[in-house]
Amino acid sequence: MSDTPFGFGLPPEEPENGDEGKKKDPAGGGQGSGGGQGGPANPFGFGFPGAGGPGGADNPFAAMFGSLNPADLGAAFQQLGQMLSYEGGPVNWDMAKQIARQTVSQGTQDGTKDSSVGPAERAAVEEAVRLADLWLDDATSLPSGAGTAVAWSRAEWVEATLPAWQQLVDPVAERVGVAMGDVLPEEMQAVAGPLIGMMRSMGGAMFGQQIGQAVGVLAGEVVGSTDIGLPLGPARKAALLPLNIEAFGKDLGVPKDEIRLYLALREAAHQRLFAHVPWLRSHLFGAVEGYARGIKVDTSKLEDVVGQFDPAHPEQVQEALQQGMFQPEETPEQKAALARLETALALVEGWVDAVVHNAARNRLTSADALRETLRRRRASGGPAEQTFATLIGLQLRPRRLRDASRLWASLTDARGVDGRDGLWAHPDMLPTATDLDDPDGFVHREQLDFSELDKMLGEAAEGRDGDDTDS
Repeated sequence: MSDTPFGFGLPPEEPENGDEGKKKDPAGGGQGSGGGQGGPANPFGFGFPGAGGPGGADNPFAAMFGSLNPADLGAAFQQLGQMLSYEGGPVNWDMAKQIARQTVSQGTQDGTKDSSVGPAERAAVEEAVRLADLWLDDATSLPSGAGTAVAWSRAEWVEATLPAWQQLVDPVAERVGVAMGDVLPEEMQAVAGPLIGMMRSMGGAMFGQQIGQAVGVLAGEVVGSTDIGLPLGPARKAALLPLNIEAFGKDLGVPKDEIRLYLALREAAHQRLFAHVPWLRSHLFGAVEGYARGIKVDTSKLEDVVGQFDPAHPEQVQEALQQGMFQPEETPEQKAALARLETALALVEGWVDAVVHNAARNRLTSADALRETLRRRRASGGPAEQTFATLIGLQLRPRRLRDASRLWASLTDARGVDGRDGLWAHPDMLPTATDLDDPDGFVHREQLDFSELDKMLGEAAEGRDGDDTDS
């Protein structure tokens, strides 16, 4: 069975500069996996009392109550009742938010606790974003996209990004929920309504627990609102997390002001792109929905569980999940959606990488080092990328990021800033996955095509002028 929390398989990791090509283990070990506490055999990181090992690692209430001692049992069963009575969408987002906030309050593995952002830190972030926007004016034709600059605590990041996580994850969870209701013949569904409702409530709770834990862990490591190349925060609001920036630069030997400014450049560049390319957000999120529509669930195991389910023993659902109930079937539509999303994310990240490099290389002495550090962070399976892979089954391959950055750099040399950024006018104008394999070929081919088009338009205009003269 798959060792990712939702049973979605990931492509094998490719070796690249500093990355030895080992396969990642999204379900365990990595802090950014967002759900490793359940172990490889547990697709949701969710268990019942007595089902896990010492310390309550497989306990569904561990994130809420810690280890279950007798004094906690009343609260635990009350929470179980809330789980079973949930009647909302495919994910229990109230539970997700609660667990994410509690995960944040527990602090990171290095013992760092979340704290409110002080006035001095807020002022430093605002100044960094202001200066970053000035520098970017020379590096891109897209105007500023950050109406405001904010400094967030980890808890504030959770609150601000949950709506975007909901939009990303709900389509995937919905497919699983539908499968839970479709395992019985139509004539039996009315009779089994309460049972199906209970299973869907449990599914919503399981997704909520997993996502809440993942987002809570991620909040301890992200440095802004666009770390995964998607606009997770509110529109036109550039956000940085001072506490995490300090942790990020701890062992780099680079002045804190330079690190903050470089990360502000990246955040502000993302904001420009998403603010002034109106179709981009819907294009990316639509690809996630397209992927979700292609998910196929192994309903045979669900049928077995429904047929033998005893409401007095809800742990049977968990046992079935541990046996790999959800096994996705790759379809052409799903592969196409994944390819479209992977390519679009690579183009976004590559553009930001190239633009920020142009803006910073002659102004910050540490620009090259910081650029490579952030590239390696992504290449080695950084927390943001890994959590995204865990939640929707997609992993952005580092090779695509570097190829995309080279392509945008080549376009800048060949056409200038305006010609490069003009490609964002429509999705059909952007390079494809094939073009990322041959950046120079795309640049030269497009140049020839444009020249030919200009020639044709010129000849057509001359013809019209001749006709007017004759008349």
